[in-house]
Amino acid sequence: MSELSRRDVLKAGAALAMSPALFSLSGSAAWAAEPYADAVLVDGEPPVLQPGSFTIAVLPDTQHYSEKYPDTYLAQTKWIVENQKARNIASVLHLGDITNHNAPAEWENAVKAMRVLDGKLPYFFVPGNHDYSDKGGCKDRTTLLNDYFPVSNYRDRPTFGGTYDKEPDRLENNFHLFSAEGRNFLVLGLEFGPRKDVVRWANEVVAKHKDRAAILITHAYIYFDDTRYNWKTYGAEQRWNPHNYPVAKATDDDVTDGEELWTNLISKHENFILTLNGHVLGDGLGRFVSATPAGREVQQLLVNFQMRPKGGDGWLRLLEFRPDGKTVQVYDYSPTRRQRNESAQNQFTMTLPAVAVG
Repeated sequence: MSELSRRDVLKAGAALAMSPALFSLSGSAAWAAEPYADAVLVDGEPPVLQPGSFTIAVLPDTQHYSEKYPDTYLAQTKWIVENQKARNIASVLHLGDITNHNAPAEWENAVKAMRVLDGKLPYFFVPGNHDYSDKGGCKDRTTLLNDYFPVSNYRDRPTFGGTYDKEPDRLENNFHLFSAEGRNFLVLGLEFGPRKDVVRWANEVVAKHKDRAAILITHAYIYFDDTRYNWKTYGAEQRWNPHNYPVAKATDDDVTDGEELWTNLISKHENFILTLNGHVLGDGLGRFVSATPAGREVQQLLVNFQMRPKGGDGWLRLLEFRPDGKTVQVYDYSPTRRQRNESAQNQFTMTLPAVAVG
């Protein structure tokens, strides 16, 4: 299927999925009868890691695993630990929607899965819209995240940088520092639809660490049509924009979408190299590259597998950073299916910019 026709189908699917008749259906039921129609599935793990490379593992939306398929969530984190040495895994990034309904039983499943990583390698995460409010309705900023993942569990870890300065005991907004193969990174984690003052804090954090390559993780940023969320331009045409959630209406629209994050945060700094988000349905995949005023191109990726069977079929995204300092090979791999997906949307190479200091 061509890129144009595939995107047209997805847009049509978005409209269909939001219709009253289908609104209550799960992602896989509402989107496609054949979830792997565009896939190129190959048995086995990705190729052996190239010498001098390292990997960042990405956990997209785990909400259905926490709700219904906890063994799949466990299989993901166990595979990461078991392959930490072979793939030189330096850190794990969770893109939000840790749970589906912000419910205690779901948080308990999430803790059990993430605890596998404790003491083995650093992991960083952000909340998604389903991690807020009663039944995950995202009506306000209340969440059980801090009850199950308290800041006190992370303050003494060597990679922990800090949290939003006005909420030091809440983990929704956080930053972390880690190094791999002689390269220094800042991971900035921001809440779903970050508040404007959170963006102020984020700018201060990035400016303070301008000598580190910065990676942004937040739940909603890139849309499935390879554009940023942009409420001013597209409004509700782009489904699931943070501005269209009850929390925005309850807070005088104190939320930020992808275009606003680009304008008010990312484009202001010359050390961002990458953004990652989940959240979006459709095919759950997107990629956008844009340049800062200084001409540095920043890679921006959407990855979300929750529409696949069994809540996501255990798919992980593996970012393999090559020793040349600029090339990243992307693989999508499922430890439960023991397959990789070699479609152009799931396996590709990207080039990251160098960090400009000063």
